[in-house]
Amino acid sequence: MKKLLILLLVLAMVLTQVACTGGAQPEQPSEQPAEGESEYASLEPVALIGADNAGVGAAAQLFGELVTKKVAEITDGKLTIDYYPNSQLGNDQELQAQMLAGDIDFVICQTAQTVNFVPEVAIFDLPMVFAKYDAKTIDYALNRSPFTEKINEAYRAKNMLNLHYLQGATFRETTSNKKISSIDDFKGLKIRTMENKNHMDFWKALGAAPTPLPWPEVYVSLQQGLVDAQENATDTCVGANLNEVQDYLILTHHILYCNQFLINASKFDSLHPAYQKALKQAVDEAAVEIEARLVTIDKENRQKLVDNGMELIEFEASFVDEVLERVQSVYDSIGKQIGQEYVDALLDALKNAK
Repeated sequence: MKKLLILLLVLAMVLTQVACTGGAQPEQPSEQPAEGESEYASLEPVALIGADNAGVGAAAQLFGELVTKKVAEITDGKLTIDYYPNSQLGNDQELQAQMLAGDIDFVICQTAQTVNFVPEVAIFDLPMVFAKYDAKTIDYALNRSPFTEKINEAYRAKNMLNLHYLQGATFRETTSNKKISSIDDFKGLKIRTMENKNHMDFWKALGAAPTPLPWPEVYVSLQQGLVDAQENATDTCVGANLNEVQDYLILTHHILYCNQFLINASKFDSLHPAYQKALKQAVDEAAVEIEARLVTIDKENRQKLVDNGMELIEFEASFVDEVLERVQSVYDSIGKQIGQEYVDALLDALKNAK
């Protein structure tokens, strides 16, 4: 009887203890850093590899180098980047293939060369679609709107993430050895383009003769008269010394000069959340700094080309509408390629910018 009483008493004590503690599990070690420690102190160091195919001093290079600096500062050197600019690891197509294969982690490149990997990015090939908008409006449409969410799904489906569209409402312009004073002067113009069907269709719609050539061949081709003209951002024109082989700089504003920060999605997902946050922060901060300089850089580059002998040609505001009348077939073609819903989403985002 006494033994039974003791057993019941012990059992009652145990039940009382459980009730008081709520059945709580032993406290798990905290993942929070100790007081005074960086949140990255306990994390293993990680090194990313990034690259671009841009010319010396181009926006992509400036962006990549600033992100590299900032992410190291933010993480106290725990997340670092080995950055290879200026085509050291290959051209845009090769770099994106390397990224998808996991040989490198991220690429900064213009949108035109991503179409072969993510067809929906052809939305950026719509001629003149951004020509009437300012940088703030374009930034909202590309980086913070419902269109952003929609296009990001297309990247993710191909194991890519785009962390930012870098732009400053500057554009790809045209240089030529033939004076272009009106839209009709493009007829018969032999112009070098990238290997992009939509770009070639645009120039055909204006009556020009587009000729896709690898970038390293462009200078000599212009010098030898194999082509009359080319189109590019002004920083690329300056970096390649095109003033030596071209007479005119024509402000056509036909395609937005826009760079993407593309990272392998699997690689990004594998990073510790603190590193993901730090990389996004570095990209966002670098973008603000670089974008604030892009308009000034573009104007300075125009002046450099003029100072070195090129004649600047600007059109009246009506030029955009004249071009749009002639290139509706390109809009229709791109809508069929990628789905009209992407075109509508972008146009709505531009019109309803906040």
